[in-house]
Amino acid sequence: MDIRRDNLQGPEIAALLQAHLDEMHRHSPPESVHALDLDALRAPDITFWTVWDEGVLLGCGALRELDPQHGEIKSMRTDERYRRRGVATVMLDHIIEEAKKRGYTRLSLETGTPAAFDAARLLYASRGFTLCPPFGDYREDPYSVCMTLEL
Repeated sequence: MDIRRDNLQGPEIAALLQAHLDEMHRHSPPESVHALDLDALRAPDITFWTVWDEGVLLGCGALRELDPQHGEIKSMRTDERYRRRGVATVMLDHIIEEAKKRGYTRLSLETGTPAAFDAARLLYASRGFTLCPPFGDYREDPYSVCMTLEL
């Protein structure tokens, strides 16, 4: 697997991110969907990566700088055809290492509470993320949970 910094211009990533948004809206009400679209992911405080294997897009993930010590994971997604092959683990480990290189002392994320998000919460917990109160602009929400990792 090859991880590349991505400029969010290719049709493959547009399709993957649209699938991500569509799935978020299937499992959560609109006010509880915090996934970002292509334009929002192009913000200067966000670094976006894609995972490829022999020219095939497998997944993606992003890191947003909240402040000089705190980063947020955004847009973690594996194409449904390649799930349970370690794509998300590779991306998550990459983002954690990048956060450490940047000198962050904390890395946080928001994900859903419905059963469709069970695998994501288990993956984050396997890397040491624990439940935390809402951070940044997040608020208490029955469809949402926040997790954090002290680095």
